[in-house]
Amino acid sequence: MIPSDAPAAPTDSPALSVKGLRRQFGKFVAVDGLDLQVEEGEIYGFLGVNGAGKTTTIRMLMGILAPDAGSIELMGETTKRPGLKEKRNIGYVSQEQFFYPWMTAEMLGRFVGGLYPDWDKQEYQRLLEVLEVPPRRKTSQLSGGMKVKLALALALAPRPPLLILDEPTAGMDPIARREFLDIIERQAREYGRTTFFSTHLLPEVERTADRVGIIHRGQTRFEGPLSVLRSRVRRVKLPHGEALPQGFAVWQTEEAGEHQSWIVDADPETWQTARLPSEMLSLDDIFISCVGVAAREI
Repeated sequence: MIPSDAPAAPTDSPALSVKGLRRQFGKFVAVDGLDLQVEEGEIYGFLGVNGAGKTTTIRMLMGILAPDAGSIELMGETTKRPGLKEKRNIGYVSQEQFFYPWMTAEMLGRFVGGLYPDWDKQEYQRLLEVLEVPPRRKTSQLSGGMKVKLALALALAPRPPLLILDEPTAGMDPIARREFLDIIERQAREYGRTTFFSTHLLPEVERTADRVGIIHRGQTRFEGPLSVLRSRVRRVKLPHGEALPQGFAVWQTEEAGEHQSWIVDADPETWQTARLPSEMLSLDDIFISCVGVAAREI
């Protein structure tokens, strides 16, 4: 994993911590020794291309799948596989929503509310109004985006300290996506709710996340603030035959005519000492380089 170089966050009681998490399906390793840590009250963007292992990781966090190895710490409690006690502290919105088609939002509130000792009926009604979810319309008559909003209201009504979202805006139009992210951010800031959301959409991360974890082939490639990622990874051009100094990890080699060109990663001290001519990159370019080519040390 690429070090973040950020000041160390408090580690005595992270909201969520994963160490050495692994899950294999036959010969395919979906999650391969994953490490990550989410601090209390922050919005954490779990970023990776489709198939990187994000959904498998979240299903292990929710106890839907059992890990083959590794440990999960939720709100200070370490577990191999989260059970009912841990899940009552988590609001969860999955990629796809499955509701009984004949049930309405009101009926679902009564049904789901019976499973949570801390269910807040008034908060649920307020959320339905804020999210503009029709309370008496059957779920079979709701659009995909409206079903996600209903799932969010159900997830937030017990006022969980931790909210986990798995690609929640997939399939939403840009306006609905913006509204949804506004609500997520407002909830996190107003109530201090820790929010962990997976996505492959970079603008979502830039818009809302305090920190990010980039996952590739089931492993954490980077964890930290986006500002740190941008400062570490740059483009360097040198005349042909001139080698990079030690301490630079090559993420991508580019064609550059009369010059050699690489996208490289290095810590701030290495950049300052080497004083190489460099170019700052967009988050798109950094992300593509991070998940496209395995870094190698020079």
